[in-house]
Amino acid sequence: MKTDPESHKRMTQRHKEGFEKKKAAAQKEKGLLIVNTGTGKGKSSAAFGMGMRILGQGMKLGVVQFIKGALYSAERDFLGGHAHCDFHVVGEGYTWDTQDRDADMRTAARGWAEAVRMINDPSYDMVILDELNIVLKYQYLDLEEVLRVFSGRREMLHIVVTGRHAPEALIAQADLVSEVRPLKHPYKEQGVKAQKGVEF
Repeated sequence: MKTDPESHKRMTQRHKEGFEKKKAAAQKEKGLLIVNTGTGKGKSSAAFGMGMRILGQGMKLGVVQFIKGALYSAERDFLGGHAHCDFHVVGEGYTWDTQDRDADMRTAARGWAEAVRMINDPSYDMVILDELNIVLKYQYLDLEEVLRVFSGRREMLHIVVTGRHAPEALIAQADLVSEVRPLKHPYKEQGVKAQKGVEF
């Protein structure tokens, strides 16, 4: 049904008033704990988009990429080449590639040590922990320790965690949680292979 101009004007005015009211009420500033989870595609891409915003603001970004170490990614080359980005990759591939729990746990511990270093370094404004949720799902790291480090971070540090199966305790502690759900997927439903510039 077509909306007449006057009805449209009243509707958009109400939206504007609501937006302005919320904006005026939101005066607090703090570093956010952000979780991107779910079984859909785009969790890491969204995190790296925020990382680009940080760099665009002249701020410093730290990235620890778990699990995906054996896989090429263009974002790693792009962000890792930026003067204000510290990009570390750990892991030899997905769990079905490595098939070695002890080795995966040692690798996760190395990555977590790097993450803790970044979190404790006041020069970083955002730390992205890509695929940390998968590491926590398989219990390669102690969840309680991770949550303790997150809760003890300095006030203005943003931490972004990605990966499927975010633990409920992490979701409870987070300030912002987004769940990505698949509605259609070219690989699973159409047999379309991973595309350069889209998946890697």
